[in-house]
Amino acid sequence: MIKGYISRITGPVVEAKGMRGTRMYDVVRVGEKGLIGEVIRLEEDMAVIQVYEDTSGLTVGEVIVSTESPLMVELGPGLLTSIFDGVQRPLPEIWHDFGPFVTRGVTVAPLSRSKKWHFKPAVKQGDLVRGGDIVGTVQETGSIEHRILVPPLITGQVEKIKEGEFTVEDTVAVLSDGTEIKLMQQWPVREPRPFKAKLDPEVPLLTGQRVFDTFFPVPKGGTAIIPGGFGTGKTVTEQTLAKWADADVIIYVGCGERGNEMTEVLTEFPELVDPKTNTPLMDRTILIANTSNMPVAAREASIYTGITLAEYYRDMGYDVAMMADSTSRWGEALREVSGRLEEMPGEEGYPAYLATKLAHFYERAGRVVCLGSEDRVGSVSVIGAVSPPGGDFSEPMTQNSLRIAGAFWALDTSLAHRRHFPAISWIKSYSLYQKRIEDWYSDKISPEFKELRKKAMFILQKETELQEIVQLVGPDALPESERAVLEVARMLKEDYLQQFAFHEVDSYCSLEKQYRMLKVILTFYDAAMEALRRGVTLSQIFSLPFKAEIARMKEIPLKEAEENLKNLAERITQEITALEVL
Repeated sequence: MIKGYISRITGPVVEAKGMRGTRMYDVVRVGEKGLIGEVIRLEEDMAVIQVYEDTSGLTVGEVIVSTESPLMVELGPGLLTSIFDGVQRPLPEIWHDFGPFVTRGVTVAPLSRSKKWHFKPAVKQGDLVRGGDIVGTVQETGSIEHRILVPPLITGQVEKIKEGEFTVEDTVAVLSDGTEIKLMQQWPVREPRPFKAKLDPEVPLLTGQRVFDTFFPVPKGGTAIIPGGFGTGKTVTEQTLAKWADADVIIYVGCGERGNEMTEVLTEFPELVDPKTNTPLMDRTILIANTSNMPVAAREASIYTGITLAEYYRDMGYDVAMMADSTSRWGEALREVSGRLEEMPGEEGYPAYLATKLAHFYERAGRVVCLGSEDRVGSVSVIGAVSPPGGDFSEPMTQNSLRIAGAFWALDTSLAHRRHFPAISWIKSYSLYQKRIEDWYSDKISPEFKELRKKAMFILQKETELQEIVQLVGPDALPESERAVLEVARMLKEDYLQQFAFHEVDSYCSLEKQYRMLKVILTFYDAAMEALRRGVTLSQIFSLPFKAEIARMKEIPLKEAEENLKNLAERITQEITALEVL
């Protein structure tokens, strides 16, 4: 056992002497209370440790003990529906045993050691298994089957396996070389879990949000960032994506955000019903709550804990969506620890290795062929909120993130002030995945979806150019064709892009309904432009009742939408075509 003593304390960073033999990223116990820390620098017999708990009260000379093991997470049945802190301590258990505040130095097992799970074998005695193979299943929640995997780098014949009730520490199978397989395994958080191959991002992660699915899609296994100033809707957007995204498992990491925002998630999610399974949404959700009043250093651990849990469910063959709210707070933690270490600062005081840290995190996303004899496909999609001070997108966290992420969903303060939500700017935002998933849209929805999107984007961009003229001379100075563009752009913004996250019908919009809604608006545009060319006046076109009907499209229930919107598009074409020149 390696023991040292504290020689210096600087906020969350502690220097220790006598730590020869310790390795980088080993977990240590600091002081009498046994605070959790991690070695982040080694020089001869001195170790520099970032402590994941409040260091007030520590004194020079207190003992530090190395566990001689990196920071690990427990992986097994019982993860879903749980609420952990940044180092995977179960917060409900801590509250029950120690009160409403996390007691310093407290250690509680992440997974219950007493609860029994019914294990059903998927292999039999004599079968050859290798790392990643499924040896059996446990019904973890009403909607998710937990698949018990052979740990990576292990191969052997099954010598013993049995069905029954087991705790996570019980052995459920034994291999010919004596290897015991339990319901639970452990994995270091900083090491990506292995896979066979990474696949191209060709299948969209459908969110039910029109601005994302139609204009700026992200695929399963993709990465996206949502930068925006205070009050623009980052947290509500991430919570909406967590509710509606087309993923089997949701990992929601509250990384340094205010406690009241995490409280909303904790109180709302258990009451929500998953529309796909009619079971509580928490049945497929893991929450990691590391709020702004918790120790700064633990924010870094919370990100890695979240992505490791996501990779574990990916290896079972599930599609996982991880929400990180917000990566800026993670960057601030890196900046503070770097400052305490007296490292050479980069731009705005952030460490020079900020971009490398971000890249290592985001590259763990992806759609992969999982380990094992059978080719299972799973994915981890990462959506990270960024909180630039004052909404300044030129600051380092935003700039380094957008160089790595494939989709950039820029929140616009002016849209938020006008109560246009989600306040995603259709001018600043982009998705690098658009061309890769166009074929999927053409095959599954309609071959004309691509052209409809292009035309809608053209109208929105044209409207931005015309607004400069309107501000100078007013809309009446424009020709009728350009006034028609302004009106159709208003329909796209208010009747299509604007979406109410708490509306019974409008909170989720299927891709089929999105296609029908977009087709109705652009059918109106095409018919109006053709009528104007024939000499029909704009006032004649606007006198028809279609503007009000288009405004009500988003409230049409999903079951009725396809037929109603198809009929509406046909009526628009017929009635505008029938208009006669005065």
